[in-house]
Amino acid sequence: MDLPGVLEIIPKVFYDERGHFFESYNFESFKSQGITTKFVQDNQSFSKAGVVRGLHFQAPPFAQIKLVRALQGKVLDIVLDCRKSSPTYGKYTSIILDSSLNNMVYIPEGFAHGFSAFEDSVFQYKCSNIYVKQAEMGVHPLDSVLSIDWKVSNPNVSQKDMELPDFHSFSSPFQ
Repeated sequence: MDLPGVLEIIPKVFYDERGHFFESYNFESFKSQGITTKFVQDNQSFSKAGVVRGLHFQAPPFAQIKLVRALQGKVLDIVLDCRKSSPTYGKYTSIILDSSLNNMVYIPEGFAHGFSAFEDSVFQYKCSNIYVKQAEMGVHPLDSVLSIDWKVSNPNVSQKDMELPDFHSFSSPFQ
């Protein structure tokens, strides 16, 4: 991945004539890769093809580390660096999360997150902190300065997300 700390995780999947099996999360396995996050909340969403969600994050002291994946379908996952002192501040990376690949993205604190659904998709978020409405923040997903190509025609964005500030107008709470 192009942003330090943001990791793609590809689990070992065991296939046979009946289907497949894999461990989507195993603390000891993740620990051996340097990931010791304690996850305390799981979230799941369903998005129709063409939906764009994000770019969201929780402000400190409720900032969240996330482990995200597509349980069903295929999405373009976007991670935007919001850490003011970072050399990659204002840069983003993207990865396709595909339920047929079972790949995941680990997102540290200080990053905004969003995705676009290429097809009807079920998406899962493991979070290191509980959701607190008052700590919810974000960046406008269609910000012309960021110029994110969500790779969907006519993005379906919620009114709430359309009212988020553009990147240069918001004040990041992350140093």
